[in-house]
Amino acid sequence: MEKSIEPTVTRHAKGKRPKFFEVDGIDEAMSMIMVLAGEFCVMRDRLDTVEKIATAKGIMIDQEVDDFEPDEATILAREERRQAFLDRLYYVTIKKAKEQEQNDSGERYSAVLKEIAEG
Repeated sequence: MEKSIEPTVTRHAKGKRPKFFEVDGIDEAMSMIMVLAGEFCVMRDRLDTVEKIATAKGIMIDQEVDDFEPDEATILAREERRQAFLDRLYYVTIKKAKEQEQNDSGERYSAVLKEIAEG
């Protein structure tokens, strides 16, 4: 069976983000905490499923996990998954930094042009 590759398009919400906390950075930290909480819940459910399946098949999984040595493909797949997770975790912070960079660059560029024009 041939696996089709679908192009991925990163979509960003437009407009101003709601701000719930007065202190800068708290909204971003809460967003990160919620991503971590969601990931943790999914991971714990999957691990529970694996443990139950292994136990039902008579596999003593604790020692198997301790002894496991991943191959190169597993290491690469884990790194891709880890990077995707970090992209989600830092999404708001990265987006905010890019927005500030774009705004800053435009303002500074205009200021430099004005300064040059005025001599």
